[in-house]
Amino acid sequence: MNQEMNGYCPELESRAQAEKERERQTNGHEKIDYVFKVVVIGDSAVGKTQILSRFTKNEFCFDSKSTIGVEFQTRTLTIQSKVIKAQIWDTAGQERYRAVTSAYYRGALGAMLVYDITKRQTFDHVARWVEELRSHADNSIVIMLIGNKADLADLRAVPTEHAVEFAEEQGLFFSETSALSGDNVDSAFIRLLEQIYGVVSKKALESDVGKMNGGDSVKLSGSKIDVISGSDFEISEIKKLSACSC
Repeated sequence: MNQEMNGYCPELESRAQAEKERERQTNGHEKIDYVFKVVVIGDSAVGKTQILSRFTKNEFCFDSKSTIGVEFQTRTLTIQSKVIKAQIWDTAGQERYRAVTSAYYRGALGAMLVYDITKRQTFDHVARWVEELRSHADNSIVIMLIGNKADLADLRAVPTEHAVEFAEEQGLFFSETSALSGDNVDSAFIRLLEQIYGVVSKKALESDVGKMNGGDSVKLSGSKIDVISGSDFEISEIKKLSACSC
């Protein structure tokens, strides 16, 4: 089977690993302290690629087509005085790619699970995505549930309360975003990266304590993650724009 068509690309994996190693060393005169791999998952046409493009390039493409296979983009930022490069993988949402994208969960420290607030079916599939993610990823992975296309509030098919309830039950972070306007996109990614940094720091600390005590390092178990509440996911009122299928 053609590797590019089935979504698996060893060359892409190699390029990502090489870039990760380079960034661990230097970025011009600025040293990269951490490289965090994050996967963006969810059904097709919920806006995964647009969210990624908004966060990494502050762009929105009105004629964006469905992603085929997997690609990644990066953005470097400072979190708690550490220079962190987010390596964000955009996985195809079509069902025919579901079996092969599991290879890309390997090494992921965080995940953005995106649904479309105007399409109930995309939210109904979220539970399956969580199950798949937890089956293939590390048990300490940080998950952010994203209700995208919040600018289309008049077409809302998924009440915010339903998403909040699901996030609380599953121990996820939650936010509603608009890739079109940019509302809450940066804050959602930054919140996710901050939590990943907390997990990584805790693992390092427990490892050091284990070594000091002459034993093996302590494996971090998954813990419940608080849901973003109140104004953190309130969507600013913006001019009504036409729906985008991206």
